[in-house]
Amino acid sequence: MRRKNSKISNAVIRRLPRYRRYLIELKKKGVEKISSKDFSAMIGYTASQIRQDLNNFGDFGQQGYGYSVAELYKEISKILGLDRDYTMVLIGAGNLGQAISKYAVSLIEEGFKLSAAFEIDPNLIGKTVEGIPIYDYKDIETYVEENHIDIGIICVNRGNAQEVADRLSAAGAKGIWNFALVDLEVPDTVALESVHLSDTLHSLAYHMNDIRQTGVKGVSLDED
Repeated sequence: MRRKNSKISNAVIRRLPRYRRYLIELKKKGVEKISSKDFSAMIGYTASQIRQDLNNFGDFGQQGYGYSVAELYKEISKILGLDRDYTMVLIGAGNLGQAISKYAVSLIEEGFKLSAAFEIDPNLIGKTVEGIPIYDYKDIETYVEENHIDIGIICVNRGNAQEVADRLSAAGAKGIWNFALVDLEVPDTVALESVHLSDTLHSLAYHMNDIRQTGVKGVSLDED
């Protein structure tokens, strides 16, 4: 499907993976079609919100029929860029990096392959994490260039994160998944997604406090 609007809000983009997750479950159950009303009851968004979100990308449903589960799953996967494979490297194989690598290697079925990790710690270089070899960080550019790496996962301290992002960008990485507690700057040609775990914890504290004060649950934590 061709996008109707090339400037899609981040709020819409962040809802698409959730749509896709629910569609996977529907496919497993053998459900062939679903209305926006029934989808709304499952996913927690209003039927109007679902229709508006999907209409940003094309006409998916049919009046009186609803959405084809298989077709909608296919199109959302394509919109999210999940109709191709991606190669990844991890920078920083300490405690956080090891935890993230364990998760990252499970994403191979989604098309994301973690091929290597990089470290400055001589005690880690030459070892493996989740079966992935750990190389010397000084060789990062050569590896990224020669292996056509798409995504760099940054799990270093905040003081070194920008340098890592710069080297990844210069070497040709097209995306950066940042777990360092710092906001990074990257070229316009590089996509950046930062995961600040403390921010989500602070949001949780806000919603808990709000419920305590009002007795009413507000917006869900995973909605925008």
